[in-house]
Amino acid sequence: MLHDLTLDGFGARLVPLDPSHAAELAEIIDDDLWRGMTSPVPVGAAAVEAMIDAATATPGRLAFAVLDAASGEVRGSTSFYDWEPRLLRVEIGHTYFARRWWGTSNNPACKLLMLRHAFESWGCARVALRADARNTRSVAAITRLGATPEGVLRSHRVAPDGSRGDTAYFSILSDEWPAVRDGLLTRLAPARTDA
Repeated sequence: MLHDLTLDGFGARLVPLDPSHAAELAEIIDDDLWRGMTSPVPVGAAAVEAMIDAATATPGRLAFAVLDAASGEVRGSTSFYDWEPRLLRVEIGHTYFARRWWGTSNNPACKLLMLRHAFESWGCARVALRADARNTRSVAAITRLGATPEGVLRSHRVAPDGSRGDTAYFSILSDEWPAVRDGLLTRLAPARTDA
């Protein structure tokens, strides 16, 4: 889904994902970073460009390149997807970041920007997030955001090798958003000067 939405704050800038980001994204993607994804590892800029084309062609998906606001360096990518305006719900995912951004303010900044847009601009009643249940790093990151665990969908995912895995599901509801927002703002306090 082509879009013109840009989100800025806390040192991060989310811009519409397009083929110009393919080469920089290809440099950060490897087997370990891609573990838990349901698509094969895209190897090289051409494969990443094809993945970008597929993402932007998907109805209900707004895909972003995540940039360093100061330098313009591509940090990774994330998306809104399964956007259902009539039902006031959306999911956040398809997220991956270069290792140097793991454990920094990058993920909470991106999620705060996206959640704020979903709840305060779109008026969402529900935002969901999910991860491969075996991906303890992603599950822990979603938990730290303040999302509520909803359970595990068994045999819900198919890996590129054909094996099946479980999906851990989480959500944030509109009445929970103020507390989640405040928790993220507290985590991001050192980065607030550019918010």
